[in-house]
Amino acid sequence: VGRNYEEHAKEMGVTPDKAEPFYFTKYAGAITPSGAKIAYPPGTRDYHYEMELVVAIGAPAFEVKEENALDAVYGYACGLDMTRRDLQLTAREKSRPWDLGKDFEESAIISEIVPASKIGHPAKGAITLSVNGSLKQSADLSQMINNTSEIIAHLSRFYHLDAGDLIYTGTPAGVGAVAPGDEITGRIDGVGEISLTIR
Repeated sequence: VGRNYEEHAKEMGVTPDKAEPFYFTKYAGAITPSGAKIAYPPGTRDYHYEMELVVAIGAPAFEVKEENALDAVYGYACGLDMTRRDLQLTAREKSRPWDLGKDFEESAIISEIVPASKIGHPAKGAITLSVNGSLKQSADLSQMINNTSEIIAHLSRFYHLDAGDLIYTGTPAGVGAVAPGDEITGRIDGVGEISLTIR
């Protein structure tokens, strides 16, 4: 899900749309565990972090209603949607797909998935990210434009969701570039923590 916080949407120069969330995909090989040390990716000079709540689907969901959408959720995690921002913006300006900017190796960092049976379905709580100990992103899950139920219900109109699918739900304002040697840490209250080092 892209730009699921109003302030981030404004930061990116677009108007947020409550009615219609939008999506991009990352291939399974992009998944990388929290705590990893990864290389600065090729082809970019503007490599960004985006701290996000991740929803892990645990049961089939197709054309589900909002009131039933959370039945499909197994659990939640912290995620980093790492982005080659210069390539994403170039593609956006030319009305082209975002694949080069979003879908590449080691671009979907994820923490341990915590079952909803243990923590419930987080609808509020601080979501923060720091780079080298300096706070860069700070918001609350309650500020999401589309909540988890709305996202699942909408996405399931277009895809058969199934166990193992991961939905990164969008990032707050404060995204920015990182460089080799930087250490990224993030936290979502009630969900967990995440870390990443850029080699």
